[in-house]
Amino acid sequence: MNEQSAPQSDYAGWQNIVREYQKPDLRKSVWQLANSFGGLLATTLLMYLSLGVGYWLTLLLAVPAAGFLIRVFIIQHDCGHGSFFKSKRANNIVGTISGVLTLAPYNFWRKTHAIHHAHHAELEERGVGDVWTMTVTEYASAPWWKRAVYRVFRHPLFLFGIAPAVNFLIVQRFTMGAQRSWRTGEKRSVWVTNAAIVALLTGSSFLIGIVPTFMIGLPIILLAGSVGTWLFYVQHQFERTYWEHTPEWDYTLAALHGSSYYALPRVLQWFTGNIGFHHIHHLSPRIPNYNLERCHRENPILQRVTRLSLGASFKTVALALWDEDLRRLVTFREALRSRAGSTAPAS
Repeated sequence: MNEQSAPQSDYAGWQNIVREYQKPDLRKSVWQLANSFGGLLATTLLMYLSLGVGYWLTLLLAVPAAGFLIRVFIIQHDCGHGSFFKSKRANNIVGTISGVLTLAPYNFWRKTHAIHHAHHAELEERGVGDVWTMTVTEYASAPWWKRAVYRVFRHPLFLFGIAPAVNFLIVQRFTMGAQRSWRTGEKRSVWVTNAAIVALLTGSSFLIGIVPTFMIGLPIILLAGSVGTWLFYVQHQFERTYWEHTPEWDYTLAALHGSSYYALPRVLQWFTGNIGFHHIHHLSPRIPNYNLERCHRENPILQRVTRLSLGASFKTVALALWDEDLRRLVTFREALRSRAGSTAPAS
């Protein structure tokens, strides 16, 4: 049986399986706060000192600094799910502070991310908190201009280079996509975060100068944004992923077969806060990031998922369209060849 078509009953009782891993550990959370925020502060200070040596060294130090910023985002991510601390207030305070550093307003981002979790891989609910994905049929019937825009959007240089910069530097500064039903606090968090960012930049500019501030901050944000976008992409956009129409859509299958297990080298797993165990995270967002690996390791039934190595993950960049007949993501070339074959006259 294809794993993707496995009945939900195969995973019956998963709520009981994950329950013991959902408990935050205060010591682990505090230690993660210290090494993530502390690491970001230390590498940023080193970047400032390196300006006297050469900007090449500053850019080199931006790599670990971006890694620590990604860990800060993972903390924000856990706080948004209420999984980092037992206290809701503590989650919201740390999440809000993290959102200033990651340039992602906490309450607004939390809302869009909650929608992503509630409707991930549901074809009728695409558009909020996900990567724009068209089906082969939709692409074939779209006007030429929309196909052109989609091709540009799915190009790796745009998706992992330009798009993250635009998203974190510009889009996140506004309440784009907000619905009328959203609470005022979710929209207000954008303007509060913007004000805090301006205050932070102003303080840094007075302390070290405006030029050094941007020479240090921009590389960190751009690199972390690109890597973060890549992680989000590869955790859902792989060949044998899961997409389904609303009547047949299933939360458990969407979690376990619409999310990958991204098996990263240890150092990258640490910097990315175990987010590679994304199938576990989607199955139970209340599990703190530091418990994800243990949950995966101790439960063989949760290991029956798509495993992507670092090398294999790069092959996913060519995938662009969901083929509903083949039930897999295909490249533009494959979609064109498949459609040409289906419309060819019978001999």
